[in-house]
Amino acid sequence: MPTAELIAIGTELLLGEIVDTNTKYLARQLRDNGVNLYRSTTVGDNIQRITSLMKEALTRADIVITTGGLGPTVDDPTREAAALACSTKNEFHPELWEQIKQRFLKRAMNISENNRKQAMIPAGAVVIENPVGTAPAFIMPHNGKVLICLPGVPREMEYLMQASIIPWLKDHYALSGIIKARVLHIAAVSESKIDEMISDLEEMTNPTVGLLAHPGIVDIRITAKADSEEAANEMINSLESIIRQRLGTDIYGVDDETLPQIIQKLSAKGLHPIKVILGGFSQDAFKNLEGKNLSVERVETQSFSQVKISDNLLQTPMFTCLYTPSPELSRIELNFSYPDLTDSMTREYMGAPGLREEWAVNFCLSFIRHQLISKVYPEEQNDPS
Repeated sequence: MPTAELIAIGTELLLGEIVDTNTKYLARQLRDNGVNLYRSTTVGDNIQRITSLMKEALTRADIVITTGGLGPTVDDPTREAAALACSTKNEFHPELWEQIKQRFLKRAMNISENNRKQAMIPAGAVVIENPVGTAPAFIMPHNGKVLICLPGVPREMEYLMQASIIPWLKDHYALSGIIKARVLHIAAVSESKIDEMISDLEEMTNPTVGLLAHPGIVDIRITAKADSEEAANEMINSLESIIRQRLGTDIYGVDDETLPQIIQKLSAKGLHPIKVILGGFSQDAFKNLEGKNLSVERVETQSFSQVKISDNLLQTPMFTCLYTPSPELSRIELNFSYPDLTDSMTREYMGAPGLREEWAVNFCLSFIRHQLISKVYPEEQNDPS
């Protein structure tokens, strides 16, 4: 399988003024078409740094794809950098200039002379016309490698990737395989503990298993390379079954599933409403939790001690979650009440201050989910979803 690198170009990306969604999109496209992606980089609108980065990437990867910097202004230097990186010069394409003028005319927009810059393409490059925008893309072969430059506007980039670049890559590299990934989510279990339980699986080469820790949550990513989607899914399913045997109900979701979604699905199956009472959390915390049969009530911290779990006389699962931050650590006190059933837990977290509330929220949600599947809906324990 060929290897690839991605370069996102734009000072606005580098400074965090806008979110780079292009890299995520391109990474998924390459993965799904059997191209190994080993590195992605963001660089500002500086021609020297872009040129240097392109040259470096072309020494490492078979395919280098850039996004951004193909506009008409001075701070759009991708064409010039590409030409320098590939030891050539830009050439003016009259036919591209006519196409660009026609697109402006159809949109009843004024065109300026600096738009001619968008008709400049490195000599030797394959021109990719852009019917949904004004910036043509191009594919530049160089020393057995290839540099592909795409516009930064997501709609234009996605269209050209699907309509032109993927078909070209499939033909040029005879792509036939596929790389698929599945992510299992675990809450309230440490990364080190999970590593102990599946460390032997992390040494596999295909499929591969990797861990990624977030505050209160750990992701297990299973990635498989195969000749077909069916074969890749079979490999992933087999390994997922082994992981589920070891981690059991600590796994709460797959891929895009979130803890609030899982808890909402559980609560929707019940006959009685579930109540969650919060203290000490910010207003944004738990904002996605409320749903059918599930309500969230916020209580001032100083009044939290007056909340009486014993007052829960109806057949209603009730949870209280009190969050107490301090300069040294954060503390959560959790309680669960259901007629004839109670449980409580206290935990402390000494991680970075900016991550403490996120940890507390995820730990509370995990506590709620575990109580629901173990005491309220025990039949859900064997449900893989």
